[in-house]
Amino acid sequence: MEDPFVYSIPMTTRFRGIAVREGLLLRGPAGWGEFCPFTEYDDAEAASWLAAAREAADDGWPEPVRDRVPVNCIVPAVGPERAHALVRASGCSTAKVKVADHPESAAEDLARVEAVRDALGPSGAVRVDANARWEVDEAVAAIRALDRAAGGLQYVEQPCPSIEELALVRRRVDVPIAADESIRRAEDPLKVAVAGAADVAILKVAPLGGVRRALDVAEACGLPCVVSSALETSVGMAAEIALAAALPRLDHACGLGTGALLTADVVAPDARLTPRDGFLPVLRRAPEPVARQGVAADPERTTWWRDRLERVQLRARRYP
Repeated sequence: MEDPFVYSIPMTTRFRGIAVREGLLLRGPAGWGEFCPFTEYDDAEAASWLAAAREAADDGWPEPVRDRVPVNCIVPAVGPERAHALVRASGCSTAKVKVADHPESAAEDLARVEAVRDALGPSGAVRVDANARWEVDEAVAAIRALDRAAGGLQYVEQPCPSIEELALVRRRVDVPIAADESIRRAEDPLKVAVAGAADVAILKVAPLGGVRRALDVAEACGLPCVVSSALETSVGMAAEIALAAALPRLDHACGLGTGALLTADVVAPDARLTPRDGFLPVLRRAPEPVARQGVAADPERTTWWRDRLERVQLRARRYP
């Protein structure tokens, strides 16, 4: 079997504190899978990411019910002019805007959201993601202000850390609430009671342990679902698209436009999974990682990732 390949790709813009995205690609009888838990995650949390990679490599994915998936463009914590340009260039009719990037970001967030609305026009959908940075009262005030700046928000993603806090915020604002971290970082995502705390469930294949596991979570939570990426290359992104393609209902555009945040990819340019006219095609297996020159990690980081893989594999064998 081919040795795992470790990549290291700079980001176009720092995103969730990351300037360089790293991960490991492994091959099995069904194709390629991507193992890329964020470096701060411990081996226990990384185990579900390995399960998702092994599903892609060894088993493949369920049958799709659609052949393309609508996506939003992603707007990092950039200035309004850059935000406007990103949205206009994307071809998407929905934009997800990062907010609460730092404690004093309120004015910057409002300007960014206003620019995004201008770029989309009145018919586009604006959603914001706070990555659980707010307390309840802070969230309520920020959401009301951002809703006015956007001329109406589609939803706000994970404004506070806990399910209990989401429920409190949801009762005090008119904007729908989406749960992300509260689901994917739960000890048992199948048992997270989000119905009273959120209107939308954000699902990510890698942290949930694979496409099939994520479909079970979608059924258990009983909410409209939006599939979002975990900043993967096109190899891992293909699994996220497979989940979106297999969901019985897909009412909203998915957060799968993050490929534009990477300066390069591991696949050939014509196989790179970037949206065209606001959609991504559904693949039956991940594209081949043939474009490795210039994206291979240095020997030290390669050793670090391969050691991590071995540890997580051992854990998975001990705790099936």
